[in-house]
Amino acid sequence: MPEIYVADLAAYNDGKMHGAWMDAAQDVEDIEEEIKEMLKESPMENAEEWEIHDSEGFGNVDIQRMSLDEVTRLAKGIKEYGEAFTTFYEYTGDIDTAEKEFQDAYEGEYDSEEDFAYEFMNDVYEIPEFIAPYVDYEKLARDLMISDFWSEPTEKGRVYIFRRY
Repeated sequence: MPEIYVADLAAYNDGKMHGAWMDAAQDVEDIEEEIKEMLKESPMENAEEWEIHDSEGFGNVDIQRMSLDEVTRLAKGIKEYGEAFTTFYEYTGDIDTAEKEFQDAYEGEYDSEEDFAYEFMNDVYEIPEFIAPYVDYEKLARDLMISDFWSEPTEKGRVYIFRRY
């Protein structure tokens, strides 16, 4: 689950650690309410400023320069679709595009590009048994990845496959 650590800047600037880990996959208004509650408990009077100082569950995405709205939208996508959504977001670089295009672009997680090519060919074409041994799925996978698809390795040694848009 994607989480963010929101720090109280008044306390931080005074050399004190004060903040809270929060579920990032919730509405902005709910996070803002949690931030207000955290700031009320500040060791500093009238603490108002905050900043995201850490995060978990966002893969390699640096959320430090993102708006809270973008962070929550990314977190919701990750919560719903998993790490593949993070990968697709990194590819597009835009949360609007990632939200709109992910479901159409995502083909799934496979052991290899060759496994995807095998499944793709057998779903699209009825390959006669006597021809099947002659199909070179490694070359087919290479051509598919050049033209209509792209892949990204997962942390588990598999690959995510996406349709180019």
